[in-house]
Formats: sequence, C-alpha cells, structure tokens
Amino acid sequence: MSDMNELVERYLAAWNETDAAARRAALAEVFAEDAVYTDPLVSVQGRDGLDATIAAVQGQFGGLVFSLGGAVDAHHDIARFTWHLGPEGGEPVVIGFDVAAVGGDGRIRQVLGFLDKVPAGA
Repeated sequence: MSDMNELVERYLAAWNETDAAARRAALAEVFAEDAVYTDPLVSVQGRDGLDATIAAVQGQFGGLVFSLGGAVDAHHDIARFTWHLGPEGGEPVVIGFDVAAVGGDGRIRQVLGFLDKVPAGA
C-alpha cells in the first residue's frame, strides 16, 4: 500500500509542477507512455496530452495546488483517492475523485476522474 500512496503523491506532484521540463520528467516517471486520462472535461492519451491538460489547468487555476483529500484506497493494481485544488493550506476551490490503474511496470496506465465540486463558470 505504501508504494501506491507514494505513486499517488508523485501523481499530484506532477499536477503541481509548473516547470514544463520538470513536469514532463515527472510524467515519464509516473505514467506509462500511452496512458489514458479521462475526466468530465477532457479525454487524452499519452504523456503529451496529459502535459497539455495539466498546463491548461494551471493556466486556469494559477497559484492553486493539488493535495490529497484523504486516504488512498487501493487493491491489486487500482487506487482511488480524493484530491483538492485550492490555495496552499486553504479551502479547496475544486474537489475531485480519481481512480488510477497501474501497469506491471509500476506506472499509471489509466486515470478515470470525477469532479465533485467545481466553481461556477469553470
């Protein structure tokens, strides 16, 4: 379970990384090359698509950070977890729930995301 917790923490750190080169390096460590990411607003395949998605989210919510919203629940090669997006140490503006499937190489191969709290107009 600790490996899955660490992977989820690294996943959130990639979402928080604002340096493009460092973010791409983090994505290469955390995600399989052909990983699929799907949430209500976007569906992308591959690290390039995910990188572009993260950059767009950072552009829309500049200065906010992703954090783990509770315990990671995992079994086999699947993890589910709640995340918060908000000012560091402050009330989250967005709350989501992700389910991540991990491949045999220990990298995420698929994420299914849900949005539980979204600000009006976002």
